[in-house]
This record gives sequence, C-alpha cells and structure tokens, in this order.
Amino acid sequence: MRSIIQKEKECYLCGSTLNLENHHVCGGVGRRKWSDKYGLCVWLCPLHHRDAKQGVHGLNKEADLYLKQTAQKAFEERHPHELWMQKFGKNYL
Repeated sequence: MRSIIQKEKECYLCGSTLNLENHHVCGGVGRRKWSDKYGLCVWLCPLHHRDAKQGVHGLNKEADLYLKQTAQKAFEERHPHELWMQKFGKNYL
C-alpha cells in the first residue's frame, strides 16, 4: 500500500499494530481506484475499520470525516483543488 497520509504501519486512529487492514479513505463506486492512484489509503485495525459502532464503515462518522479531511489536505498539498473535486466530487474541508 502506498500512502501520502501515513508512514508507519499501524492503525491510523489508535496506533495498534495487530491485524491491520488497508482502508481506502475515499472508497465507494468509482473512487477506490483514485484512492489507490493518489495514495489516499491508511492502515486501520479491525475495530476502527469494520466494527458496527466504532468503525469507519459502521457508525463512526466522525472518524470517517476526519480521514476524508486529512486525505483532502494531503492531496491538495500536491494537486489542485479542482482535481480533487473532479475525482472525488465532494469538498470535506
């Protein structure tokens, strides 16, 4: 996994190094490939990735928004805002 957001292989939200999973920050239909291409991925532990209450694919909308904002900031340090909007279609900042 290539990431412009994260350097260490640990859960981006809690620092755990156990059973890590690759999370495409801007996933969904047609966006996963852009997350891969631009390095918008982070490592997450299963709790913060898939748990129904604490996971970003569950009810933890605050963590999901935080990751999307972090991804957009990292992306826009390297590329214009217009390209972000073209590829991901929503401004999280």
